[in-house]
Amino acid sequence: MSSSLRRGALAAAAIAFSIASLAACGAGSDAQTLQVKPDNAAVKVGDIQVQNALIITQPDPQASGPAVISATLFNNGATAQTVDSITLPNVNQTAQIKPAKGNGKLVVPAHGSVVIGGQGNASAVLPSGREAVQDGSVRKITFTFSKTGDVSLRGFVVPAESYFTKWGPSTVPTTVPSASATPTKGASGSPRPSNSASAPASATPTGSASASASAG
Repeated sequence: MSSSLRRGALAAAAIAFSIASLAACGAGSDAQTLQVKPDNAAVKVGDIQVQNALIITQPDPQASGPAVISATLFNNGATAQTVDSITLPNVNQTAQIKPAKGNGKLVVPAHGSVVIGGQGNASAVLPSGREAVQDGSVRKITFTFSKTGDVSLRGFVVPAESYFTKWGPSTVPTTVPSASATPTKGASGSPRPSNSASAPASATPTGSASASASAG
């Protein structure tokens, strides 16, 4: 996909996502404001409706690591349903699902809704998402519910930039292991001086330890 087409796809996804999200906040899935189908991933099967389905990748295109799925799930039925799995069948990716609070399965309450993605909401993480999908493409997403079964639709793949920053994964740090190893060596070497030197070191943080090392 060319860069111009990619930018157009991301812009269209952002506009549709923001409009549909505002509508979902103010009304149920069957309200009049939602009768206009948004120009993004949305589908209804039985009592279940899925809207605003997106795959959001790392903001840095060179970074490896997880991606996340963002969506709003509506249950118009009288019985609560659990989300048993969320998969990208064409690339053999299965999301790790966590509810907003506690453990166990993600539950969509009867006549209620659940938001996946964003701070304080449920999450669906694809461990190898960056390696499996490409920004600007469209992928099949399958949500499996306890009663309704499989609900599939196609969602845009977008990076966690601009509007999508608060919905996407954070950049995976790559220097944490080397940084944690360096203080360990310094800490193991600092207690070796005589007792008179070790007393100030225990009372003062790392600054005194580094000073004594430079003096030696």
